[in-house]
Amino acid sequence: MSELNEFLEPGMLVRNPACPDWGLGQVQSNINGRITVNFEECGKVVLNGARVQLEIVFET
Repeated sequence: MSELNEFLEPGMLVRNPACPDWGLGQVQSNINGRITVNFEECGKVVLNGARVQLEIVFET
């Protein structure tokens, strides 16, 4: 898993830079490298943390 994704916790806001049209997402869970995120425009998505580098959003 990428170094940043290891620290993602439920409730954190993120963006997927590879898919900016998904909008802002809220982390639902991060278990064994499988990160579930609920995105504004895409809905709930399960991502492989070793393949996707999410960006933490500190301000909206």
